[in-house]
Amino acid sequence: MSLIERVQAILLKPKETWPVVASEGGDAASIYRGYVVFLAAIPAIAGFIGWTMVGAGTFGVNIRLSVGAALVQMVVGYLLSLAVVYVLALIVDALAPTFGGTKNRLAALKVVAYASTAGFVAGIFNLMPSLALLGLIAGLYSIYLFYTGLPVLMRSAPEKAGAYTGVVIVSAIVAMIVLAAVSSLFVSRGAIGLGTGLAGGMPGAAGGGEVQIKGADGTTVTINPSGMNEMAKRMEDAGKRIEAAQKSGDSAAAGKAMGEILGAVTGAGNATPIAAADLKAMLPESIGDMKRTGIEAESGQAMGIGGSTAKATYAGGDRRVELSIVDTGGLAGLATMAGWTHMTMDKDADGKIEKVYKDGARTVHEEYRKDGSHGELTVILANGVIVSAEGGRVDMTMLKGIVQGVDLAKLEATKRVAKN
Repeated sequence: MSLIERVQAILLKPKETWPVVASEGGDAASIYRGYVVFLAAIPAIAGFIGWTMVGAGTFGVNIRLSVGAALVQMVVGYLLSLAVVYVLALIVDALAPTFGGTKNRLAALKVVAYASTAGFVAGIFNLMPSLALLGLIAGLYSIYLFYTGLPVLMRSAPEKAGAYTGVVIVSAIVAMIVLAAVSSLFVSRGAIGLGTGLAGGMPGAAGGGEVQIKGADGTTVTINPSGMNEMAKRMEDAGKRIEAAQKSGDSAAAGKAMGEILGAVTGAGNATPIAAADLKAMLPESIGDMKRTGIEAESGQAMGIGGSTAKATYAGGDRRVELSIVDTGGLAGLATMAGWTHMTMDKDADGKIEKVYKDGARTVHEEYRKDGSHGELTVILANGVIVSAEGGRVDMTMLKGIVQGVDLAKLEATKRVAKN
């Protein structure tokens, strides 16, 4: 089977393909040489092109990386991705007996390598850094691939597949934290970094059977594995629909069913996002004495799942602000991770304050420098719509007023139209 045929098979017919994968021979070298090295190159190369030729805009300024910096980022990221695949395979293998499975190092590598296909392929969105969120959404399909592959390759108990998948995902989160930390030693990413720069904390037991990942900087991510069981049930139902679509040969139905699986992963339905034009209309013409200097809106789609965004820039004197609204449509559950993850942060270091906390059903992220030179505020609404404001020479009180001025209650109450 060719590389392209295997990619298509694992994405469109995972339940039929996993037994084929299990029956194949080979070794770690052949899996890497014939599959992983090619797929892992997609996000690395796309990212290099995206950050050197396209870039991302903020405050009306398009940010790009130098060719040298982007090249280092590409090489380091690529090599670390290859390493993470092997590390996750070791974890999958070690956990097999816990979930009624059988340890098999080669089978574990196959599961990780092929289940990662969706994430690798979704890396093509790195060509457009502004659409990176859609790449993340599409990459979530890998969770379903793990869920369907573990019982076949690792011979785990089917009823434990959801929990097994959950623990693997927690391990993947930790691996990505470590990858980001190591990568930052080679590449300075600044404002376009890999998030909050978590220091690697291993998962530990929390109350009520929860799992916590603690960062040395005050970050805590709590995951409730019991929520994986509900997700597993939703994925199973969606999986039956995609099988029926595959048997009928209806590619459109198969694409829709794939979107339903992604919606099952995040705990949301496959709905049409709020129109970009409607989001754009909610951005004010001015903020106090700051006039709007630019405005744009766009929408995109990946694997049948759409997203829309609108943003505007404002300036007045030495102050400037960028205000944006993002809707991930039916995958809005991604923002709250289907209720089974929760993150808090309270960090004060190097003249900067950073906090993540809950405000009722909303999740709020604050980050600002004490000297008032820069501040960011992001609010994830209960329905998954994300509103953020970033500014220079503005304090947090002003940023909160700007975000509240968007009419969050109206956005939160907006009903999305389900796709037929």
